[in-house]
Amino acid sequence: REIETDRRIIRNRIAKLKEDLKKIDRQMAVQRSNRGAMVRVALVGYTNVGKSTLMNLISKSEVFAENKLFATLDTTVRKVVFDNLPFLLSDTVGFIRKLPTELIESFKSTLDEVREADLLIHVVDISHPQFEEQIAVVKQTLQEIGAGDKPVYLVFNKVDAYTYVEKEEDDLTPATRENLSLEELMKSWIARANTPCIFLSALTKTNLEKFRSDLYGMVREIHAGRYPFNNFLY
Repeated sequence: REIETDRRIIRNRIAKLKEDLKKIDRQMAVQRSNRGAMVRVALVGYTNVGKSTLMNLISKSEVFAENKLFATLDTTVRKVVFDNLPFLLSDTVGFIRKLPTELIESFKSTLDEVREADLLIHVVDISHPQFEEQIAVVKQTLQEIGAGDKPVYLVFNKVDAYTYVEKEEDDLTPATRENLSLEELMKSWIARANTPCIFLSALTKTNLEKFRSDLYGMVREIHAGRYPFNNFLY
């Protein structure tokens, strides 16, 4: 009887969540129709990697940010202006492995912001032991929703929380990922990848100015390509 009660509670919660997501879809359809042709940037990533905190810093808004799964269940959009250059910044629902089948389509339908974005900021929690697997999940999800070929800026967040196990000098066993310092990790496959990347902390604002400068340059390049004679903005 207790198991059946738990199942009923879970079904009710899923039904409520699906209804909330449908309402969000309707609201987003209205918002998207009023945005003109500004460059669109979307924050994407695994759930609980710090997207909303970064959104708050970039847009100086108060997007709900909490250290828990699915803290963001809708897509929040803000107009941001860097040195007279405006663009739209979206904070999207976090991806997750093995999402319940009842919610897959509902979540995907909220990701039109990702599909329509000109640039994706893929936020990664570098302090998470499985951050590489989480990157793979996000990439796979982007492919599934038709956004796998978009330009990506890879942001390794939470450097302030990164830890590693330093090997003893006489330990001759091969080093594993958990034995790499942050500096060594920066020189690994990450540095050799073709994707632009940065290491920062949204919480302590470490390397935030470099991030803003990089983002400005990327948005400017997209804007210039779209409006070659509209360079008075910058």
